[in-house]
Amino acid sequence: MRIAQNKPDTLYVRMLGGFSVLWNGQLIAGGSKAADSQMSDLLQILIHDRSHGVPRDQLEDLLFADRDVTNVHHALQSVIYNTKKKLEKAGLPKVSYIEQRKGVFFWTDELPVYEDAAEFEELYKEAVSAEDPDEKLALFMDAVHVYRGEFLPNQVTAIWAAQEARRLKGLFCHAVESAAELLRKNESYFQLEELGTYSAGIDPLADWESITMEALVSMGRYEEARNLYEDTVEFYFNEQGLRPSQKLMDQFDRLGAAELRRQASLDSIQQELTGLNEIVPGGYLCNYTVFVGIYRMIERMMERGGQSVYLMLCTIVDGKGNPMREGPQLDELTKRMGDAVRHAIRRGDAMCQYGKGQYLALLVNTTRENCGIVQKRINEHFIAGRQRSHIKYYVNSMFWQPSSPAAPKRKE
Repeated sequence: MRIAQNKPDTLYVRMLGGFSVLWNGQLIAGGSKAADSQMSDLLQILIHDRSHGVPRDQLEDLLFADRDVTNVHHALQSVIYNTKKKLEKAGLPKVSYIEQRKGVFFWTDELPVYEDAAEFEELYKEAVSAEDPDEKLALFMDAVHVYRGEFLPNQVTAIWAAQEARRLKGLFCHAVESAAELLRKNESYFQLEELGTYSAGIDPLADWESITMEALVSMGRYEEARNLYEDTVEFYFNEQGLRPSQKLMDQFDRLGAAELRRQASLDSIQQELTGLNEIVPGGYLCNYTVFVGIYRMIERMMERGGQSVYLMLCTIVDGKGNPMREGPQLDELTKRMGDAVRHAIRRGDAMCQYGKGQYLALLVNTTRENCGIVQKRINEHFIAGRQRSHIKYYVNSMFWQPSSPAAPKRKE
């Protein structure tokens, strides 16, 4: 950053990932000072828009629109007066902190201010306009690291803050993507790994893990890349019931293509492939990407005929038969259903979690009647006591082909 964090007599204002105001190391507002909410609201509005100022009517609306205030003019003056007194008491120089010019309120120019949101946007604009690639990369990387989280995350009900949060997050995403593209051209994979790891930590569930995985594969760190993929898929399932994104799946395919082994004998390769130490009972539990590969391989094998294969979707529903969407109860039920499916199908069958409250099972060399037997076994493992939630099953033969415009649904 171009302003040192320990520079004296400077007001340091954090608005990204939280809110705090520091003066010479002392917390003035934000953080644990929840009692000063009106003071914090006033400082957030005026400091963030200190170059243009805020008209009186707009400021009153932002501060008191959702409150039952009889005289908003008097209420505004009271908040401003109390804020000035608290700032003086905190040791700030006695200046006119909040100025009014022709009905517009401004934060004073007499005090140096460092605001992380403003610094982030300034770095971003300089990066966009820079012509030298090295300078552009350095500025984008600086901007990314100044962004420490969503703008005023505790102000989600304030429309102005929510709009600004969306705008700044959009700039952050573009900065990350731009920096990543420049690092790819330079083949700077260590920096690319760091960029992906940092971005994923700052903005979870935004698919930045694909950048880290790309860097790991490019550096030949295949085992780390595979572990990252598996951890990411599990995290996305558990948090949002999401399947891996296309970007992440593309990197997984790239990993498979790049993961070349040292030369070995056929016997040792076959021993590695067969998994002699695997004694886990029940069906083969895998991630969705592996499941897709198994499905497509069996589909090709069936072109020669001789096998009857069924795809079964298991979905948790409530007492009224509606799919359950969210909540800790669904998380627990999903885990129970996964265990029930794995123990109910054979070792030669494959299964994967598709989303929250859903599992897919590929039942090989069986009949439709046997699918019903499998469902019964699943229910025996899943149903406990008088629980109202249950599993709804959908079964299709692999000979089934989708018709236009929509595929017919079959239900057991």
